[in-house]
Amino acid sequence: MALMTGDQYISSLRGLGHHVFIQGEEIQDVTDHPISRPPAMAIAETYFQAEQKEKQSLFTAQSHITGENINRFTHIQHSVEDLVKKILMLREMGRKTACCFQRCAGLDCMNTVYAITYDLDQAYGTDYHQRFVDFIKYVQTNDLVTAACMTDTKGDRSLSPSQQEDKDQYLHMVVEKKDGIVVRGAKLHITGAVNSHELIVVPTRALKEEDKDYAIAFAIPADTEGVTFIYGRQPSDTRRLEEGRSDVGNLYYGGYEAMVVFDDVFVPQERIFMKREYAMAGRLVELFAAHHRASYGGCKVGVGDVLIGAAAAIAEAQGTSDASHIRDKIAEMIHLNETLHAGALASAGKGYQTASGAYAVDALLANVCKLNVTRFPFEISRLAQDIAGGLLVTMPSLDDKDNPQVGKYIDKYLGGTADVDSEKRMRILRLIENITLGTGAVSYLTESIHGAGSPQAQKIMITRLADLESAKKYAFKLCGINLRDDKSRKV
Repeated sequence: MALMTGDQYISSLRGLGHHVFIQGEEIQDVTDHPISRPPAMAIAETYFQAEQKEKQSLFTAQSHITGENINRFTHIQHSVEDLVKKILMLREMGRKTACCFQRCAGLDCMNTVYAITYDLDQAYGTDYHQRFVDFIKYVQTNDLVTAACMTDTKGDRSLSPSQQEDKDQYLHMVVEKKDGIVVRGAKLHITGAVNSHELIVVPTRALKEEDKDYAIAFAIPADTEGVTFIYGRQPSDTRRLEEGRSDVGNLYYGGYEAMVVFDDVFVPQERIFMKREYAMAGRLVELFAAHHRASYGGCKVGVGDVLIGAAAAIAEAQGTSDASHIRDKIAEMIHLNETLHAGALASAGKGYQTASGAYAVDALLANVCKLNVTRFPFEISRLAQDIAGGLLVTMPSLDDKDNPQVGKYIDKYLGGTADVDSEKRMRILRLIENITLGTGAVSYLTESIHGAGSPQAQKIMITRLADLESAKKYAFKLCGINLRDDKSRKV
């Protein structure tokens, strides 16, 4: 089975049997709980889209391992076209769900580890790459979801992993056996973990020799003994517990993150892809960051499309769409959104082939794209709230509209133009509220800052990757400064 249906995916989650806690209680079925079902349905949409004949060129690809048609979310990219199609697919998913659909990180991590394991084998004579190819073949053949588990809890951030008073603040190897290793620690902010079949665990930072026990990469099933998932809270998440869910804004989908605890978890030898090769940890982090930072110019842009559409719709509903300042704000929102997309596509268009044969995006442009993502969605959200007006945060519940005593007042006073009743106006406003203030704001705003690294991380990489020396030479030549052969002398 190379392609799973959306219904089959939901059924597969019910059979996982992993340990998931939401608000202090262990739940039995993530597809049934009101808080965890919308995120599960967001991932299911990646399968539903691949089922559509007209979408298959975007959502499916030919595996370079098996030759079969597979879901693009399990694909190892082998061309610039693959890199571009990934960005386009992510935008389409953002439009469909208006939330984090949780598969980007796993996809980007697979492509990263594929390239890094090849480099590890060349440098150390290991057999990690073939192990990872076997793992990818398993994932593709069964059309599984993978979660990227990278961010450690970090403890005292002024100290390296091995210097921590509590050594478990970074996930590490605690026992080495003939047939595998035992690991302990926790990973934070893990997108899609609860809804994934497999967890790919990698280092979170560059490491030194004294930190070599932290230089581990591996994959395990989500229901492995010793793994526990603790669901993260989100603004307004308990609205999903309300009967009818009329005030959640996004009625069908949602994103989430979880803490993933590894309490003396055994990892078999064939699932280990890095073990103590500390010198390669930094390279792994940087390559993953480039892949994932480019992804944000796809998924966040898709959510931006929905928010721009909602802003335009509420302006029409309120009779302000023809006002020049509203048109100007909508134009600015579109400009910012398309600028994000342009950066991602540019990083893909300048992609290159790694030694493994897989392709990677241009790291400089990927970092430029992500740095813009840390800013532009906030401005797009500000403009959407400006257009929406104060009712966005003072509006009564839709349940009030159904109340026989006060519903008539809702209908009378909260309608819009002659052809827009109160319910339509309120539902549009709730969607804007969700994306800019509620559960949707987690993935559209906060995740835009900290996901794939916070703004300072992008600035560091931009400075490191930019060719300032060449730029200075062009400037010197044009203004008539002769460069000396002795490069150590300053002009």
